Amino acid sequence: MRSRFAAVITTLVIAAPSAQSQANWPTKQWPTATPQSVGVNVAVLDSINAEIAGGKYGYIDRMIVIRHGRLVYDRSYKQDYDVAYRDSVRVRGPLNSLDPTGPFNYYNPWWHPFYRRGDLHTLQSVTKTITSMVIGTAVTRGDFPSLDTPVLSFFDTSKVANVDARKRRITVRHLLTMTSGFDWNENLPYTDPNNTATALEESADWTKYTIDRPMAAEPGSIFNYNSGASALLAYVFHRATGADIEEYAARHLFAPLGIERWFWKRTPAGLADTEGGLYLEPRDLAKLWYLVLKQGEWDGKQVLSRDWVRTSVTPAIVTGAVAGAPRYGLSWWLYPMQKDSSRYYWAGSGFGGQIPLALPDEDMVVVFNAWNILPGKPRLPLRPILTRLLNAVTDTKVSQGGRSR
Repeated sequence: MRSRFAAVITTLVIAAPSAQSQANWPTKQWPTATPQSVGVNVAVLDSINAEIAGGKYGYIDRMIVIRHGRLVYDRSYKQDYDVAYRDSVRVRGPLNSLDPTGPFNYYNPWWHPFYRRGDLHTLQSVTKTITSMVIGTAVTRGDFPSLDTPVLSFFDTSKVANVDARKRRITVRHLLTMTSGFDWNENLPYTDPNNTATALEESADWTKYTIDRPMAAEPGSIFNYNSGASALLAYVFHRATGADIEEYAARHLFAPLGIERWFWKRTPAGLADTEGGLYLEPRDLAKLWYLVLKQGEWDGKQVLSRDWVRTSVTPAIVTGAVAGAPRYGLSWWLYPMQKDSSRYYWAGSGFGGQIPLALPDEDMVVVFNAWNILPGKPRLPLRPILTRLLNAVTDTKVSQGGRSR
């Protein structure tokens, strides 16, 4: 599940800070600094913090700001989710229709937004972006085939419904860029039973539910947000590599970054939920965005190839016909920079308000976690908040080898 962004997009140029200049990698823990010491106006951060703490944006759980590889702002906000969703958890509906006490009851505070009331926070559809990173590590290591491999090559097509020429042309790249062409409607609120993703999570076999869907468009031709396409990637990854995608992530993505704790929900059929099931501690989530900010390098090791990072944050498709619609990369949401709309901020987006951001020209990573899951309730206004964060940067040049602002 996820929340939608809007932006004005044109073309991409990457000018991320140099990884070679990195002195202290946050593998064990983030080094800390004051905002002022890294060119950030703390008064701006304090003003956002005050608004969050005062409840202006609903249920916000965490705000983290990292600049030049140092943690400069980290605030947690205590919310009483037993009270907040007390009425909803007792009434069967689309967000808890088949799972009254388990991890797919989105109102249950034992599971949401924190795993078993601890410090691992649900990421929802930010999981899609991290799944793309896992595939990127496999591509970098030579363990995964071309992204242009047909998806049906991983299936016994005699057992797949609605096979036609268009379905045969769906590739892994189409799954990653939300251009698969399946008949799918995820534009409704997730509280609406007619949302196809809600029906997906009510099904016993998410892979079969998705691959059996009829086609509605030529693959690659239009953007249509589809959590089922992302769920297929767990199955495809196993078929392509012989490995479970969570175990592969643990060895080849999480371990190099020092990420040791997580929870990853499983679908009813036993696959990792690659559309929305990952939980991380927010500082560890920030490490993943910092890895991309550093062009895939971590402490002298190329975890993701530079080519993979470049492709990931290059616009592959416009997300809508309306003016201002954002672009989408390999499961990355791309925002235009304020002073140069041909360049982008790189984001994930998750249901309830999970927003990790990489700001390459500012050498910053920002993470917000929240749990605003009911329509019509207050939530963080990302574009104005982003503008304020950018205005908080007081120096004029990225000190880690990046381009002048």
